[in-house]
Amino acid sequence: MNTSYYIAKRYLFSKKSVNAINFISGISMLGVFVGSAALIIILSVFNGFENIVLSMYNTFSPELRIEPAEGKAFEPTDTRFLTIKNDNRIVNYTEVLQEKALIRYGKSQSIALVKGVSEDYMNGQVSLDSAISSGSFILREKGENLAVIGSAIQNYLSVNLNDDFRHLDIYSPRKNAANSINPADEFNVMSIHPSGVFSVQQEFDNMMIVPIGFARELLGEESKVSLIEINTKNDILVSEFQEEISEILGKDFLVKNRSQQNELLYKILNSEKWAIFMILTFVLIIAVFNIIGSLTMLVIDKKKDIAILSSLGADNGLIRGIFFIEGMMISMVGCVLGMAAGLIFCLFQQHFGFIKMAGASLIIDSYPVGIKWTDFILVFGTVLLVSLIASGISSTLSVKNTGSLREEL
Repeated sequence: MNTSYYIAKRYLFSKKSVNAINFISGISMLGVFVGSAALIIILSVFNGFENIVLSMYNTFSPELRIEPAEGKAFEPTDTRFLTIKNDNRIVNYTEVLQEKALIRYGKSQSIALVKGVSEDYMNGQVSLDSAISSGSFILREKGENLAVIGSAIQNYLSVNLNDDFRHLDIYSPRKNAANSINPADEFNVMSIHPSGVFSVQQEFDNMMIVPIGFARELLGEESKVSLIEINTKNDILVSEFQEEISEILGKDFLVKNRSQQNELLYKILNSEKWAIFMILTFVLIIAVFNIIGSLTMLVIDKKKDIAILSSLGADNGLIRGIFFIEGMMISMVGCVLGMAAGLIFCLFQQHFGFIKMAGASLIIDSYPVGIKWTDFILVFGTVLLVSLIASGISSTLSVKNTGSLREEL
């Protein structure tokens, strides 16, 4: 193998009698270089977009969420929940009671999700103030209940936060209400003043956040909750804590992490990323397989050297090894240089943001970048696998051509 490596290295950097061989080898290496760099850059940009989207969702998505396996509500006074609540690894433990209701503001009305939260809601790891577009995130002030509404509700109803004389009227069907001559008697109607507006994503922007006491009175629910939201300390491994809670609660409850809470979102992000990766991988495969043509011409150019090596006792394995290593060197040099160039580009984009995005209304003005070492392993492994196949084919063809070259000489 050392002999094959030494000769292959000499062939890689030595001048060929036919300049086209150097040119084709250079194109092969350049193709691998560009393909590897493009894969690193595209994957990093997708990571950047993924981080931004998930950070927006994570503002309102807790690290863990407990919900009933069946039904819509459950009693949170069970000793199992008290054990979880008193765990010192938890930063905040929020009881949530939520249901859709009709909201009216003046002559406008809309259906929205009313989410009642306990006092611990504001103690989460993520600053909720970052999602506020106007007003402030206050749910209770001077003994008065207040609501924080999504931007979709504000747009539908044209809510004015500065109008102290107009409130949001919320209509919720009464439980076990009998048919009445007056339809209004079949609804619980309560009013609340908005204190702020948040803007995250369409899924959350049609939501109204209120104190849980207000939600209980509105929905006619004395003690049950819809779900429990949990955020842990930074040094806690969420996956292990999730398993512990699942064992404590049993099959009656579902404990979901953020990816499970937003399962469709994660699937879309991953499918888009893998689709782009596969497309660029096919381009990279075409570039790598140019090595076959390059090595075939190199065999013809070095036919005298092959004949001399054969006369000195070199077998087909040695000759095959020379051109196999030659092909691998072309691919790996292009791959390493390409990944290095991609890393440098991503670092510059990450710190300086010199490539801007169109549209002044976007949250960010330049393309985001998220560098992950797993992407480098993935790209290197992909190039290595394709190169092994291409170099194997080339070396096999070189041995077949060797026989005919020996006869000519």
